[in-house]
Amino acid sequence: MSKAYKASGVDIEAGYEAVNRMKSHVQSTMRKEVLGGLGGFGAAFDLSQLNMEKPVLVSGTDGVGTKLKLAIDYNKHDTIGIDAVAMCVNDILTTGAEPLYFLDYIATNKVDPETIEAIVSGVSVGCKETNCALIGGETAEMGEMYHQGEYDIAGFCVGAVEKDAYIDGSTVDDGDILIGIKSSGIHSNGYSLVRNLIKESEIDLNDQFDENRTYLEAFLEPTKLYVKPVLSVLEKVKVKGMSHITGGGFIENIPRAIPEDKDADIDVSSYEVPKIFDWLKEQGKIEATEMYNVFNMGIGFVLIVNKEDQEETLNILKGHNEEAFVIGKISNGTGNVNLSGVQS
Repeated sequence: MSKAYKASGVDIEAGYEAVNRMKSHVQSTMRKEVLGGLGGFGAAFDLSQLNMEKPVLVSGTDGVGTKLKLAIDYNKHDTIGIDAVAMCVNDILTTGAEPLYFLDYIATNKVDPETIEAIVSGVSVGCKETNCALIGGETAEMGEMYHQGEYDIAGFCVGAVEKDAYIDGSTVDDGDILIGIKSSGIHSNGYSLVRNLIKESEIDLNDQFDENRTYLEAFLEPTKLYVKPVLSVLEKVKVKGMSHITGGGFIENIPRAIPEDKDADIDVSSYEVPKIFDWLKEQGKIEATEMYNVFNMGIGFVLIVNKEDQEETLNILKGHNEEAFVIGKISNGTGNVNLSGVQS
């Protein structure tokens, strides 16, 4: 059966090797609430072990988009798994939920054990950094669906928050302050445009982008994980709303964290936009306002707090070595984002 299956394009033995290679990475992410081990038909997590009275489960799923094409084209697979974790855990974090466990799905033309191990090693790094157990997943070999060397990765995570502490933005009010936490770069959105601009520029991605990184390293910089610093803030501060700045930038994501009768007034001159976005803007001759509707522009996560809590919030984030800035405030309106200080 194995020989016949291999002749049809699926290598079971390579799949077994890939599973063996990833076991140590998976094991390094375990939490005490996880029941069983890798290899079962279902993954189990004991909620009764959580120190919560009324836990609400919050789930999220996402991928990393066409950023994958850069990783595939340049044979660099060890950070893309961090992106997959970050895109999921940062989303559920906006409700105040602590990520508990994560599952990944990798579909590929042909299972290459070394590549799968590199991908999963990145997933495990992201999970360990957020105390989120990697308790299961799937690796599918589908030669008729993907070209040689291609793969896709998606993730799914579950977190929990006390029912009384669930954050939905409904209490956000006039005068509240928006605090933006610096991004690590482009994160995992807008890469169809990014890749087009790279192609048009004809740059060599192995050339130096700045004193510390090549262009490739800058474009593949993994999405920042905001779980630890934000959970620390939540222990001390009554956060009223949060937004993960993903596809759609400021314009689409911040309104998701505020009531329909409020506006977010943001002064983008309140922080320094990273150099990578200047390169994209100049290369594509993109209007400045459009940049804030596509990219995170250097702010990957936003907290909304009472003005009286802004200094404590900033100090907690600083204690986690996060660069954070007061970027705006809430006013009466119609659920819009109003940008000022935009440089044309």
